[in-house]
Amino acid sequence: MIVSCGEALIDFLPVKDTGGNDSYQPKVGGSPYNVALTTGRLGIPTGFLGGISTDFFGELLVEELKRSQVSLKYTGLSARPTTLAFVSLLHDEPQYAFFDENSAGRLHDPAAHEPVGDEVEALHFGSISLIPEPIVDRLAAVMDANRGKRVICYDPNVRPTLIQHRDAFCARVEQFAHGADIVKISGADLEWLHPGVDVETIAKGWLASGTGLVVVTRGGNGVTAYTPTGSVFSPVIPVTIADTVGAGDSFTGGLLARLSEKGHLTIDGVRNIDPVSLKDALDFANRVAAITCSRAGANPPWRNELVEADV
Repeated sequence: MIVSCGEALIDFLPVKDTGGNDSYQPKVGGSPYNVALTTGRLGIPTGFLGGISTDFFGELLVEELKRSQVSLKYTGLSARPTTLAFVSLLHDEPQYAFFDENSAGRLHDPAAHEPVGDEVEALHFGSISLIPEPIVDRLAAVMDANRGKRVICYDPNVRPTLIQHRDAFCARVEQFAHGADIVKISGADLEWLHPGVDVETIAKGWLASGTGLVVVTRGGNGVTAYTPTGSVFSPVIPVTIADTVGAGDSFTGGLLARLSEKGHLTIDGVRNIDPVSLKDALDFANRVAAITCSRAGANPPWRNELVEADV
């Protein structure tokens, strides 16, 4: 089982109403939540570890997890409000305004719920749940407790508007990256974290400090994965883009799903993956992300939506 850990929220996407006026449409979302939807829809046993509200927004989040074959074994429900995110699509990358005070996700305590079991082969962490207290420390404890026992995947998914103390946040990113078996990160996030520094230099530094595999997505310029022995490139799949909301999360879910179904989602398997198998996993993840980009919002594909060659 792959368990994605972190926030579940409601994205409000900009749309035009029937009168042509600007409006917002609610969609289920949250980076770790989207990763869970992706792996679940791709047919991989999946769980979600995080807090979800019992309000009507939370009901939508739970309903979609269940529909996408995601287990709620590690999910904590509470009456606290759902995190809300308003999305702007006026720039190259989606921009977000978050409303997260005293939310079900931010105050979730994994220690109060089911501990991670032996059926879990990988844990994925990332995004806004690794910024505010107390959830960041609680998820860091889950990560520390499982390091060396199962694959740890990490995506910083930087949200600058939520970061009040840049230096402390950057130090956390380094800490999490050095302890991860897989780091997936966008080129835009790397530029924010390390302005002007060459991507390969950063990747090699992380690998030397203990990271197992570094995967860097660059939007339309493709994906490069760095290992201790070299690098592997995968081009993006041409597609008519509706928007790119959730594309990176779908890529991460696709990558983890492919590694799992091919028998590589173990600590040794990830850290010693051969170039051919790595290229296969990157190509598959790019196909998954392309389908997500072809439709509005974070709506990852089901396994039967992928072409026969991907099976």
